[in-house]
Parts: sequence; structure tokens; C-alpha cells
Amino acid sequence: MSPYLIRPIEARDNAAMARIIRAVMPEFGADGPGFAIHDAEVDTMYEAYARPRSAYFVVERDGAVIGGGGVAPLEGGDEGVCELRKMYFLPEARGIGAGSAMMLRCLDAARAHGFRRCYLETLTGMDAAQALYRKHGFTTLCAPMGGTGHFSCDQFYLREL
Repeated sequence: MSPYLIRPIEARDNAAMARIIRAVMPEFGADGPGFAIHDAEVDTMYEAYARPRSAYFVVERDGAVIGGGGVAPLEGGDEGVCELRKMYFLPEARGIGAGSAMMLRCLDAARAHGFRRCYLETLTGMDAAQALYRKHGFTTLCAPMGGTGHFSCDQFYLREL
């Protein structure tokens, strides 16, 4: 049996995901201006991803939400491009295969929504995350795409779906 469950986010998960995002991002120095921690959707993840062509999933273990990740259309981008968004895991969710499983779930959702490419932004120092992205076929870009407003991110990746 899997040590965790990945399921679509529910409204009751909003507070847990907000706590996770606000705990994990500062761990990697991503709490200043220009980072996703300041996005309005952090407190209302369920509602934010209930929009068309969007999906968000949580990782649950022993009844507690310990991480999440999702996809949505890339702000200011081509309609065929989605963004992998808000993929963060508490320490207890790391190293158990949840990252790879979440990545596959998100990429499947992106394909189901008709996207042709998946983009993401991250930060130097998030080495385990970047290794996961490369493992799943993402390649580095020299510059950002779209208009996410995350001007403090300095690593950009893209993957064909």
C-alpha cells in the first residue's frame, strides 16, 4: 500500500495548503517580493483551481495534507501552455515518491485539459525540485515565459506534453 494518497483538492484543504506554502517557501529563501507565497490564491487554492483548464492535487498521509501541486493556464502565455504551480511538500512528504507521483498526476491533468507544453519557474537552491523536473523531461530555458509576476524566480523550465 502507498504511504500517501494523491487526490483533488477540496475546500477543506485551503488552510492546510496555505500553511504548507508559507512554511516551505521561506525554507528555500522564497519569501520576499516576487515569489508565489504572496499570490492571492494561496488562501483559496480550491477556488483558484476550480477554474477551467486548472487542476490542483494534495498529498495526504494518515489523514493530514502534507503537500500539493497543480496546473493552470500560463498567465500571459499561449493557450497551449500551462504552468506547473504551487508544488510544495513538507519534509515528511519528501523522499517517499510523492514528488514523482504528483508530477505524473499534474502532467496527465495538463494533457487532459488540452495543453501541449508545461512551463514552470523555480529558484536556485531548490536542487531536489530541479532534479525532479529534469527527471520528468523538463529542460531549462534562458528566460521566463508569460507574465506570472514571480520576478524573483531565476530558473525556468519547459516540457513538451
